[in-house]
Amino acid sequence: MRIRIIGLTAVLVFLGLGTAQAAPLANQLRQHPSPYLALHGDDPVAWQEWNAASVERARREGKLLYLSIGYFSCHWCHVMQRESYQNAQIARYLNEHVIPVKVDRELEPALDARLIEFAEKTRGMSGWPLNVFVTPDGHPLYATLYHPPGEFHKILVRIEQLWRNDRARLTALARIEAVAPQGPGKPEVNAAQARALADRVVAEALKAADSVQGGFGEQSKFPQSPQLAFLLAHHERTPDPRLKEFLLLTLDAMAVNGLQDHLGGGFFRYTVDPSWKTPHFEKMLYDNAQLARLYRDAARVFGRDDYRHIATRTLDFMLRELRAPSGAMIAAFSALDDRGVEGGYYLWSAADMERLLTHGEREVYRLHAGTIDAAPFESGYLPLRAMPVAEIAARRKQERADVEKQIVSAQDKLRATRAQRVLPRDTKELAAWNGLALAAFAEAAQATKEPRYRAAAQAIRDFLAKELWDGKALVRSRAHGKASGKVALEDYAYVTLGLTEWAVLTGEARDVALAQAVASAAWKRFYGPKGFHLEESSLLVSETGQDVLSDGAMPSPSAVLAEASLRLAWKTGDKALRRQVLAALNSGSAAISANPFWYATPVAARLRAAGIAP
Repeated sequence: MRIRIIGLTAVLVFLGLGTAQAAPLANQLRQHPSPYLALHGDDPVAWQEWNAASVERARREGKLLYLSIGYFSCHWCHVMQRESYQNAQIARYLNEHVIPVKVDRELEPALDARLIEFAEKTRGMSGWPLNVFVTPDGHPLYATLYHPPGEFHKILVRIEQLWRNDRARLTALARIEAVAPQGPGKPEVNAAQARALADRVVAEALKAADSVQGGFGEQSKFPQSPQLAFLLAHHERTPDPRLKEFLLLTLDAMAVNGLQDHLGGGFFRYTVDPSWKTPHFEKMLYDNAQLARLYRDAARVFGRDDYRHIATRTLDFMLRELRAPSGAMIAAFSALDDRGVEGGYYLWSAADMERLLTHGEREVYRLHAGTIDAAPFESGYLPLRAMPVAEIAARRKQERADVEKQIVSAQDKLRATRAQRVLPRDTKELAAWNGLALAAFAEAAQATKEPRYRAAAQAIRDFLAKELWDGKALVRSRAHGKASGKVALEDYAYVTLGLTEWAVLTGEARDVALAQAVASAAWKRFYGPKGFHLEESSLLVSETGQDVLSDGAMPSPSAVLAEASLRLAWKTGDKALRRQVLAALNSGSAAISANPFWYATPVAARLRAAGIAP
C-alpha cells in the first residue's frame, strides 16, 4: 500500500464514534517478559499492549491510538523515556487524550515495518523511537521520531486538537492510493532480465558509495550487509576492479575503526559519523550473524586471513556473550550501561588507563588504539586499531615481538576490568534472528570443521525445532520461558534459511524434512494471489500484499524464503514447490527496477534461480 500525504496526515474515514466513560487506564507493562516493555512498567504513562483490546477501547472512546515503538538497546528510546514518558505533565496528557501503546519492535516486526514505511513516505525519514498516531479504525495518521519534551508536548496537543475539532477535514485530506500487486507470474525466471537488474544494483551501489571512507552515504554509516554480500558475490562471479576497491575499502574501514569492538569482539549496529569512528553502542544478534558470514566469504574471495580472523572473532563473541542457557542466542546488548551512560561499558578514561597499565603498555597501547588526542567521548576513549604493530615498533625503536606482547597485556588488563562492569541485555530469543545465527554457525562449521561451531549450530537448531516449532507453526520469541510476540514472514524465512544450512552440514534426511516443513508453512501462511504478507492478520488496515520485499538491515524475507525453498526443492525433487518459488520470483520487477539498490537480495535470488549464480 502506498499512501500519499497532503498537509498533516494520511488516513481514513472515521465518523460517529462515541465517548463512553470507561475505567481509567493503568500501566500494563510491569513484569512484562519483554525487557524493553518491562523498562516502561513504572512510567506514569498508562501504557497498553498492542492488541485487540486496546484498539477496541480506542473505538469505544473515540480516541487516537498513540503507538510508541522502540527496542531495548536503543539510546534515543531511553532518552525519550527519561525526558517525556517519565514527565508527569506529558503522562497525564497522554493518559487523558489518547490510548498510549508501547511496542517492542522486535516482538512486532510486521507492525514495525508497516509504520517505518509510513514514516519514510510521509516524513522522508524513519528510525526509533518511532511514534505514530493511529486512528481507531487502524489507519496511520501522523508519524514522528524523537523530540525534546517541550516540542513533543506541543505535537501531542496539536494532533489531539485537530482530531477532536476537525475530524472531517482530516478525513478529507486522507488519500489512500492502493497499488494492486501483480501476484505470481509464470514459473520461470528471465536470465537476461536478472543480469540486467544485477548490473543496475551494482551501478546504483557504486553511485551511492563513499569512495573515500567506504560504506554508503555521507552521514551515519550502517553495515548494509545485504548489499555488501550481493556486491561481493557479483565480484566473485565477474571480477570488477571498481567493486574490489570499494569492497576492500569498506570491509577494512568497518574492521579497524569504531564499528567493531576491538576488545571484546562483535560489531555495533552503526556509527553516527561517516568515518566509522563513533558508534551507536548497541550490539544486535542479526548484525553480527550477517557480518560473520560476510567476512568469512570476503576472506575466501580476497584471500585475506585478517578477514577470516574477524569472522572467527565475531562468531566467538556470539558464543561467549550472546548464548543463552537454552542454547539459543539472545537479541542484543544495550547502548547504555547500568548507570545510564551511553557507551560507558566500552569507554576508558585517561585515568583508567594510567591506573591499569604500566607506563610501557600505556605508551604502546595509546598508539595502537588511537587514544592519543583528546577523548572523543565524555566518558573517555573507545579503542580502535589506529597504528600497525610494525609502525609502532619502528617509532619506538622496539622489537615487534615486544610491542605485540605489550598490546596483548594491555588488552587483557582492560578486558578483565571490563568484565566487572554491567551491561544490560535483551534476553529475548527471537526465531528470525536465531535463524540467521544458525546459518552463520552451520556455514562456519562446514567450512572450518570446528567442533564448537557445529555444537553451537546444533544447539540453535534444537531450540528452534523443539521450543519455537510445534510441527505446524513457529513462535516468534521466548523471553523468560514465555512465548511472546507475533510471528511474521521474516521468522519463517530466516528459520528456513538456518535449517537449510544445517541440513547441508549434516546431510540427514530428517533435517531436510524439517526445513521443508517450515518453508511449506511459510508459503501457505504468507503468500497468495496478492503476493507476500508480512503477517497473517493485522490490527492496522489490511495490506494489499507485496510482490517482493526490499532489503533492510536484514535481507529481504521474501527473497531469503524463495532462495532457501529452491535449494530444498532441488534436494527433494519437489516440483510443485519449485514452480511456486519461480512464479513468486517472476513478479515485482517494477518495484525492483524503481530502486534496485534496496532489492539486492531479491535480484540475487533471481540470478540463482536462473542458474547464473551458484
